[in-house]
Amino acid sequence: MDVIIDKIHQLTPTIRAFELVTADNQQLPEFTAGSHIDVFLKNGLIRQYSLSNCCREHHRYVIGVLYDANTRGGSACLHEQYTEGDLLSISAPRNLFDIHPQTETAILFAGGIGITPILAMAYHLKKNNTPFELHYFVRSREQIAFYGNLNAHFAEQTYFHISDEAETIPDMNKILAAPHPTKHLYVCGPNGFMDFIFDAAHQAHWENAQLHQEHFVAEKIDTSDDQAFILEVKGYEKPIEVAAHQSVANALIAHGFDIPLSCEQGICGTCMLKVVDGIPEHRDLFMTDAEHAANTHFTPCCSRAKSDRLVIEI
Repeated sequence: MDVIIDKIHQLTPTIRAFELVTADNQQLPEFTAGSHIDVFLKNGLIRQYSLSNCCREHHRYVIGVLYDANTRGGSACLHEQYTEGDLLSISAPRNLFDIHPQTETAILFAGGIGITPILAMAYHLKKNNTPFELHYFVRSREQIAFYGNLNAHFAEQTYFHISDEAETIPDMNKILAAPHPTKHLYVCGPNGFMDFIFDAAHQAHWENAQLHQEHFVAEKIDTSDDQAFILEVKGYEKPIEVAAHQSVANALIAHGFDIPLSCEQGICGTCMLKVVDGIPEHRDLFMTDAEHAANTHFTPCCSRAKSDRLVIEI
């Protein structure tokens, strides 16, 4: 669907918030805290951005976009080629980072741009009178995004941890003390930051079922030992050789198959395909460990095959 960029806010030197509304001021599809939308950019890319506003707001969506010097083209396009009043094509919201229904107390951790889904969670938890703390990690005060929202609505629950201010260094043992099955932890930010939080939680004896995270970028995978393998598509007679340097998705596209691609990192699940036979080498962050073990689906944008032959259904 098409929306209009109603307002653009410069939150930090590198982060902008985009407020999206319908052209006729009608209500937008409902969403839940932790949801994201696909954004279809004018340069042909599709990127996912978390919704940061309260899910009880139906007249707008708010996304935060970090201008990344190492961008693959998505954030630069939004920052440089879009202005207030422009049309933007988006998908309906979907949620891969939902608040667990048994959450009676929550600890929210955000690193940098990871505040976007965490902010929406804070709105939801406060509206539902669910006790929570929000710990926001940034390198400097000027990098605090949505500071006005946090200060106005969650001043009592929010703790800022700023790298260049020693007095704000967190006591992780204290924060993560007394884990409980109804106490859940939610974290979003750079991969190294999330690893740090999860490592601390495991050391404090939190169970995996209580830990939830959302990735923005997949870790770089070593592909130097990748081998070619044969791919068979159910109902398609010709076997497809996937070269060592080639993704399954690109091999399928080269043979005329229409494979929807979005993140191309195994994060969003847009390209998910069914496995009929063979053993995939899962490299995605979308599916759970149990889903990987079942070997019934895989993501052709990044995953490969452990077996010499992989049979799939499209």
